Amino acid sequence: MRLVSHPVLCNYYVTYRCNATCSFCDIWERPSPYVTVENARDNFRDLRRLGARVVDFTGGEPLLHRQLEDLCREAKRAGLITTVTTNGLLYPKYAERLRGLVDMLHFSLDSPVAEEHDRSRGVKCFDKVMESIRIARSLGERPDILFTVFEHNTHQIRQVYEEICRPNGLVLILNPVFEYNDVQTGDHLSEKALQEMTWWGKQKNVYLNDGFIQLRRDGGNHIDKPVCRAASTTLVISPENKLVLPCYHLGLQDFAIDGKLYELYRSEEVQKLVALEGRLPGCEGCAINCYMQPSFAVEISKYWWKALPSTLKYNRIKGTWKQLF
Repeated sequence: MRLVSHPVLCNYYVTYRCNATCSFCDIWERPSPYVTVENARDNFRDLRRLGARVVDFTGGEPLLHRQLEDLCREAKRAGLITTVTTNGLLYPKYAERLRGLVDMLHFSLDSPVAEEHDRSRGVKCFDKVMESIRIARSLGERPDILFTVFEHNTHQIRQVYEEICRPNGLVLILNPVFEYNDVQTGDHLSEKALQEMTWWGKQKNVYLNDGFIQLRRDGGNHIDKPVCRAASTTLVISPENKLVLPCYHLGLQDFAIDGKLYELYRSEEVQKLVALEGRLPGCEGCAINCYMQPSFAVEISKYWWKALPSTLKYNRIKGTWKQLF
């Protein structure tokens, strides 16, 4: 049963450019402009008209956009909850300007061992993450650690939790790795790894959407009975100010927005693509977290029930549930 029929989230790619070269991501390889504040302001207005409540400023590295604080400020003026995930390289420089403008601030970390983390990112940034944590806390921010879980680093969850998160009062977000397009992220997560993540997800100040675990056990999305509701829950806006459908990673078609996001999204041409969400050949086996999270939230299913406890837990810790009503 569908509970919410309108979009709830916008993945706003402020630029595809990045100052890291992560092996499990290909976004940084794309040439890219930067979004303009003027276009974003129009889009925020229409996002609210369409029912969206959260805007995730992403990339690339979102802090490469020198007007990110203006984008966040405009989004909050429009009544949107803001989220930013960063590798930390530029956060110390811009922390003061972003103060109070990011509701959910995530620092990416792949290993508690500096050399391993820096190797996976292709640039020395472990120390910058640690510095970013200190600065954010000194400014009264409440950042999270986003830990991408591979088969080879599940044993490091404890070290990240005990040595980095607990001493700093941070939420540890466990992000099961996923493959897409030609990006190879290693072997699929084993049942042992899935069980270990589930155990950690029940610990204090650890967030794991257990729907992600169930979906991997089920082999991902299946086009004959799709779980994915990417296009109807999530609007993807590119740095070129285009609406990308059915999602960024599949990216079959894009449409120039031209200040008319509301009318564009409700148009017959776009809605025909929306109706194909989760049913296209490239959707088979997909388990991309950034689309499955909102998909689980809008329709009662076994994934909705699996996701519910962690969703309530995180929103209670962060206090963001108050902004949803």
